[in-house]
Amino acid sequence: MSKKVLIISSSPRITGNSARLALSFAEGAKVAGNEVEFVSLHDKQIGFCKGCFACQKTQRCVIHDDADTIREKMLTADVLVFATPIYYYEMSGQLKTMLDRGNPLFIADYTFRDIYVLTTAAEDDENVPKRAVSGIEGWIECFEKARLAGFLFCGGVTDVGDIENSSKLNEAYEMGKGI
Repeated sequence: MSKKVLIISSSPRITGNSARLALSFAEGAKVAGNEVEFVSLHDKQIGFCKGCFACQKTQRCVIHDDADTIREKMLTADVLVFATPIYYYEMSGQLKTMLDRGNPLFIADYTFRDIYVLTTAAEDDENVPKRAVSGIEGWIECFEKARLAGFLFCGGVTDVGDIENSSKLNEAYEMGKGI
């Protein structure tokens, strides 16, 4: 059965390593017959959550920017994929801000169930993505019908293009193909 897959790339570099990993995942998901949309946050205007919680009554944020459109796409996706570079052992600020602005989804009739996390970092120790994944898992825990369905880390990639020689691109492709 075909699924609606939304991939959110939070790399500030449009051709960055985590974006490339996400594109490989997207290729696999498309080959498997899924409807795939790729959204890059690099050029989006997304303001910080004000913590007013008005969205918990209205299901809409009081801030109107690119987060509105992205959040609506998240609402109707079957599968969410978050791709982020690891900075200072955490997810990118762009992704964290978008997750915070997803607060109206909490009370909505969201359709996403499976969530995948793709990460890259300059360091290659297996513990590098631990905090980033934990932060995303915290967000997922707020959505009782959703689960972390898969995770992929590619370390040792710093400069744009470093990932091109990594087997992780094929792993991302296969992960996408398997959804």
